[in-house]
Amino acid sequence: MKVAERRSNDWLSNAYTNLVAWWLPKGAIVAALFAAVPLRAAIWTVALLWMGIACILNAKRCGRVHCRYTGPYYLAMILPVLVLGFDLISASIYAWLALALLIVCGGWVIWWTTERLWGRYSNA
Repeated sequence: MKVAERRSNDWLSNAYTNLVAWWLPKGAIVAALFAAVPLRAAIWTVALLWMGIACILNAKRCGRVHCRYTGPYYLAMILPVLVLGFDLISASIYAWLALALLIVCGGWVIWWTTERLWGRYSNA
């Protein structure tokens, strides 16, 4: 697949799909910081599941390198959300804020690092 074809299949290159797949869920995570813990945990779980699946599907569609890593990362971040949501570890709003920063900034760090090391699209 040529780079132009990969770019046309890349959901990140389309403003609408980018908004729906990643920016709305990230916005929901931030907005839900002000919700009750059970609702916050539910919204975050759905948002992370949504973004993780979108990343994995996008990686399959166009070979976007960072999506191979951010997809599993977002899915893995569901575990600490559930731990805090079910109060398995007592946590203040500051712990939730730190987790939100870890989720959002972690995704950006993965994106930046992987695409600097291996390029935007994989050869396979």
